[in-house]
Amino acid sequence: MAINRVTLTGNLTRDPEMRATSNGTQIMSFTIAVNDRRRNQQTGVWEEYPNFVGCVMFGRRAEALGRYLAKGRKVAVEGSLRYSTWTSDGAKRSKLEVVIDDLELMSSSRSEGQATRQPSTHGTSSFGKAPAEGEAYTDIPFDSADSSESYPYDEPDSNELCDVDY
Repeated sequence: MAINRVTLTGNLTRDPEMRATSNGTQIMSFTIAVNDRRRNQQTGVWEEYPNFVGCVMFGRRAEALGRYLAKGRKVAVEGSLRYSTWTSDGAKRSKLEVVIDDLELMSSSRSEGQATRQPSTHGTSSFGKAPAEGEAYTDIPFDSADSSESYPYDEPDSNELCDVDY
């Protein structure tokens, strides 16, 4: 039995590219940067190294989600790996990419200072508008600021969790 599943979180390196097949199936492709932490052997300091992972999504969901994605947006993707080979100008080429089954937006484009891409206006939303800056949501059934309990555990130092030499 072989299992081909991958889950990654990262930031888009550029706006997604949309195209369509000859029969009209929408294809959205983009690259996410996923950081890897390694200890520098000379200095002993932990350093971040980016890994760039190509992602592709098909169909109506690709078209719909593409409106909300932009360079720098943090996303979580889940899918399977696909290896492709081809010949270009006489040279063999290959790539490994994630075929996305599920995509979750992890950051608000407003909170990151990005321009929000406007979705189409086909239909209306049942959700209310976000409060203006400095205002609070009034329909939340709880308020974490009222909680007098604190989390009983101390957060471990990040080096304690990842003390692995590569």
